[in-house]
Amino acid sequence: MIESTRRAVSRRRLLGGALAGGAALAAGGALGGCTSRADARRIDTDDRWRQFEGTTLNFISENTAPTAAIAANLQPFTDLTGINVNIVTLELSAMVQKVALDLASGQSQYQIIYADPYQVLAPYSKGLVDLRELADDPTLPGQSAEFGDFVPVQMDAAGRFGDDGKVYALPYDCPTMIWHYRKDLFDKYRDRMAAELGFDPMPGDDSTWEQYLALARWFTDNADEVDYGSGHQAKQHDSLMCDFSNVLWAYGGDYFEGGQEIGRLGAVDPGRCTLNSDTAIEAARVYQRLLDVADPASSTWEWDGLGAAFRAERLAMCINWHEYAADNESVLPGKVGYARLPKGPSRSANHYGGCGIGISGNTMPNERKAAWLFLKWATDTGTQLSNLSSDAGGGTPTRQSVYALPEVRAAEQRPSDMPNMLTASAVEQAWQPENSGLRPKIPMWNECDTAMYTQLSKMLVGDLSPDATMREAAERFDRITARGWVAAG
Repeated sequence: MIESTRRAVSRRRLLGGALAGGAALAAGGALGGCTSRADARRIDTDDRWRQFEGTTLNFISENTAPTAAIAANLQPFTDLTGINVNIVTLELSAMVQKVALDLASGQSQYQIIYADPYQVLAPYSKGLVDLRELADDPTLPGQSAEFGDFVPVQMDAAGRFGDDGKVYALPYDCPTMIWHYRKDLFDKYRDRMAAELGFDPMPGDDSTWEQYLALARWFTDNADEVDYGSGHQAKQHDSLMCDFSNVLWAYGGDYFEGGQEIGRLGAVDPGRCTLNSDTAIEAARVYQRLLDVADPASSTWEWDGLGAAFRAERLAMCINWHEYAADNESVLPGKVGYARLPKGPSRSANHYGGCGIGISGNTMPNERKAAWLFLKWATDTGTQLSNLSSDAGGGTPTRQSVYALPEVRAAEQRPSDMPNMLTASAVEQAWQPENSGLRPKIPMWNECDTAMYTQLSKMLVGDLSPDATMREAAERFDRITARGWVAAG
């Protein structure tokens, strides 16, 4: 990974050794003194923020950019509340295992949980607190009406499971896949490409995947500044499913019938898989063509590898998470542009990969109230604004009110001290319901994800045709969902 001079942190990469006042940022393992079942002590005070002064909470999170920024500047929370927070960060699968064990134990070693929608929220929603009860508690700051400030698609996808109105998590991070392109090269060759290709090459609302394919070929053949026109995160990994899904949805395919609703609110029984539909098969054919003209190393890259290759000036464009903008700007200042993804016959679909933070249902009454204070502070407008400028990285706001702030609006243009905001126009379009790409929020998604990227990998090495890939993937999905998931039942 090319080092960023801003020490920017990507979605799944955390700078080691970060310590904040009142917080210990650890790589895992037990936390001393956190297995006691004694409830937090409440102090008799009129200050609703300080009534649990002296409490210690434990927050388990994937090693993400927002958590890095919060850990590096946690002192304001401790000063506000008198509460100490220990932060444990792990790779996602290891974090999920610890959360599952903790919820099953009936204990609450970790009161605050990074609730990945697919690996925590969907299978374990019954083990999380309905946050509406805390938001409307008159003894605590906040009210559930404030939930309306979160981007609506994110509130549903990261915070809910089911249509009963319950809220299990507050949107905490919001990585979204958009089009990264070398604006300097597009500007340089724009007229020539337009004449030779027959369309305006500049990424915009009318850009299509077929045009993206033509642009990839053109840059590979004609631009000496880069080695290839495009690259993909096509390693046999979750990244391959993410990359392919954008094309699947754009061409009118989906994993299940009613896929957008299942992506927003979730389902225990999603019905039969629809990957064997004509539209899904056509999407697989297009995706195969995209990889045929991309950098051959694409099959070895996930999101970090792709981002590094783009910053190394190996590629003219790629599809990646928008939060790589900070890294791009530090290495290629002023040279990168951003747009929502190309459209297919159905729509433009931009994969949303955000998560929320919730509270373990095993917490004691006062303990969960103290945890609510952290959730409210961590997702507050002021905290999200601070994270945008953090030297330790930081994510992109999930509250709409942050985007309306004058200093944030100003940061959408260069020079910007909040480089992730250079993607604001693209992600604001991507988060519109008609443009959002949501994978199925089902308890069995982890197995389905593995089946999807395994089959796609076989297609990309020539072992399976696109038709066979999608038919076999659909069969595997149906076998997986037929087994159900006991934790959700």
